[in-house]
Amino acid sequence: VQLQACGGGLVQAGGSLRLSCAASGRTFSSVAVGWFRQAPGKEREFVAHINWSGSTTRYADSVKGRFTISRDNAKNTVYLQMNRLKPADTGVYYCAAEPTDWARAYKYWGQGTQVTVSS
Repeated sequence: VQLQACGGGLVQAGGSLRLSCAASGRTFSSVAVGWFRQAPGKEREFVAHINWSGSTTRYADSVKGRFTISRDNAKNTVYLQMNRLKPADTGVYYCAAEPTDWARAYKYWGQGTQVTVSS
């Protein structure tokens, strides 16, 4: 599975962005996907996870109620809708597929997309 994340950008606090993670590979629809982020000088942290069918989602406490993860398996794409963004949400966002530990370890990783939230 190869992953391509996009949709990042510069937004003011309180604004919204939608990230996309497009995948190639015929097995994508059968694997779970996660989003992570890494702020400058900080460790990468878990943001959200979705199972293969989209029936189960998980979120970091810091984004619950503001972010929504979803997927369209017909388009081989997973989305991260981010609302009410805060400066603390700034970082490089990565998507990943096929977890061995849904909050930490995934087999495949995409390149990141930068999200910057200004105050």
